[in-house]
Amino acid sequence: MEQKTKIHAEDGKQELTITREFDLPLELLFKAYEEPELIEQWMGTKVLKLENKKHGSYQFETTDPKGNKHGFNGTIHEFSPNQKITRTFEMEHTPFAVQLEFLEFEQLTEDTSKLTMHVVYKSVAMRDQMLKLPFAQGINMAHNRIQDILRKLK
Repeated sequence: MEQKTKIHAEDGKQELTITREFDLPLELLFKAYEEPELIEQWMGTKVLKLENKKHGSYQFETTDPKGNKHGFNGTIHEFSPNQKITRTFEMEHTPFAVQLEFLEFEQLTEDTSKLTMHVVYKSVAMRDQMLKLPFAQGINMAHNRIQDILRKLK
């Protein structure tokens, strides 16, 4: 089955671009990144803190099958409803450095929208290490959950 979420990573660059078109209106897609209850559903995580504003921050926590807790957090640098979110993303207690994420939301039609994520890593090596993980499958699964959960809210 073809993955609907596309990842473009040029050799030798410390960035990548993730794109996905959704059968969801723009406002509904944006809510998936704005409302804690929805984030918890599609990410399978607990939202400990979410300040959707310039200079805001967020903190999420997930529990693995063995019961170990894993945290991730960041700072929100720009928050424009239904347009864009610029933020940092850090996975706590991992060898991965903080990454910078530019999320752009675009209306395609009245009932469809597109998410483009431009992610910048500290180094080419760090980006390449991330791509060796089941990163592409994981983000595609998460985007599929957004589509499934929010379709019911339409």
